[in-house]
Amino acid sequence: MLAGPVRGTMSWMTEPLQQSTPSVSDASIELDPGAFTRDPRDRSSSPTSGGSSARTGSEEPGAVQSAVPEDDLDGGQVEGDFHELEGEGFELEARQGLRRVAGIRTDLEDVSEVEYRQLRLERVVLMGVYPYGDAVGALNSLTELQALAETAGCEVLEGLAQRREKPDPKTYVGSGKAAELRDAVLSTGADTVICDGELTPGQLRSLEEIVKVKVIDRTWLILDIFAQHATSREGKAQVELAQMTYMLPRLRGWGESLSRQGGGSGGGGTGGSGGGVGTRGPGETKIETDRRRIRSRKAKLAAEIKAMKTARDTKRQQRDRNAVPSVAIAGYTNAGKSSLLNRLTGAGVLVEDALFATLDPTVRKATTPTGREFTLTDTVGFVRRLPHQLVEAFRSTLEEVSGADLVLHVVDGSHPDPEGQLAAVRAVFADIDAGQVPEIVVINKSDAADPLVLSRLQRHEKHAVLVSARTGEGLAQLLDLLEQEVPHAESLVHVVLPYAEGGLVSRIHSEGEVLSEVHEEDGTHLSARVRPALAAELAGHLVAAP
Repeated sequence: MLAGPVRGTMSWMTEPLQQSTPSVSDASIELDPGAFTRDPRDRSSSPTSGGSSARTGSEEPGAVQSAVPEDDLDGGQVEGDFHELEGEGFELEARQGLRRVAGIRTDLEDVSEVEYRQLRLERVVLMGVYPYGDAVGALNSLTELQALAETAGCEVLEGLAQRREKPDPKTYVGSGKAAELRDAVLSTGADTVICDGELTPGQLRSLEEIVKVKVIDRTWLILDIFAQHATSREGKAQVELAQMTYMLPRLRGWGESLSRQGGGSGGGGTGGSGGGVGTRGPGETKIETDRRRIRSRKAKLAAEIKAMKTARDTKRQQRDRNAVPSVAIAGYTNAGKSSLLNRLTGAGVLVEDALFATLDPTVRKATTPTGREFTLTDTVGFVRRLPHQLVEAFRSTLEEVSGADLVLHVVDGSHPDPEGQLAAVRAVFADIDAGQVPEIVVINKSDAADPLVLSRLQRHEKHAVLVSARTGEGLAQLLDLLEQEVPHAESLVHVVLPYAEGGLVSRIHSEGEVLSEVHEEDGTHLSARVRPALAAELAGHLVAAP
């Protein structure tokens, strides 16, 4: 766990390392909230290990301080930077207990900016299970789960985390911690529990039986957001296919859902139900009928997506025939991809401070500073542990990345873990065979980012550029870099075009790369790189190289 404040809207409640920790029970740890609002340089304000408790549901999120290490701020050494070899400052009981995460509570004013459906907000409690030694990753993951829940239209009441080597195979958190989770649900009045992981059908059923409210996992939450935001026919079909794939093994039934359809003898005898030929036997349960219908619907959706993929491939082949270079904008969700597309092309696509605000790919024409044309494609955003059902369903859309000549990999420079965003996106690139496509790392939101973080990213990512889509800072440098990296036409020609052939001159400027242009008495002397088809049209005007 982290000792002291952390960046963002949450902090892990921990004991200061310089004081001994008393023995605690296996229940949740609750400490004095003053421990997380003090200045980390003021060691006189360290909390006592036996302080009063406070639930994080009433914490003020704005009271959490930044987690930039003190040696980065003033060059000094901070007490608490070093932890014990195991346990990170906790006794055994504390290390194994549930911990409430401060700041996990929705501000309704903020939700109103994100909420798309004007419905009653579901009241949820977040639950995460994380391995030992990954406190920062656990913090970022639970913060992201909070943002996902708010985007889906939930009011987050509290966040809980448990550290264990792996989730419990039956109840995800273990039977004892499940009972504590039930207490948290009762005390907050929540009607849903969201788990930060993909739960098996058995885990979902067992946990719901204990907490007595609806339980969903991270995968279904992301699928729900996609279902809200999909607008095109292809996007809706892809999301529905992913939902059907997820739902099929998790169907449950009771009562009439488990009753069987009537069978029996075909005659009018007294021993049967009169079902007729073909209906004898035990019959099919309603849940079996539902499974069969889902499989049929999946097959129909897959066929529709395949047909739409053909149309997309036809458009791509047309661009390939015209030798128009393709640049794909990809990256983590809410990193500013659509904002960058709007800045570079004026596309006017939706821009929202929300996760997965745009799902459908958008292709627009753009030009380099010298006038060369290329296409910019805005793709769906990625996220940590992106459900594999979505990757498979959106494979035809994600092929825009693997088929591109260049990828602009957009990362949020103001995020607490930009390196984690880069790694998560590149993992998806590997899944869709896009790992070999040339890449430019675009570090967006540089106006709001920590300069130390930006410097670190530039050291690690050699082919990177700092931009701010909001202010326009760095966009000129990005265009200059695109000028160098966008593939050049292959055929070098030297031509003299009469002034009556102004149309050919215009095409050379728009479709090729002009190296030199001189206007003489006999016409326009041009040296340029053009695609082979245009070079063939210029064959009658070729001259020797100057």
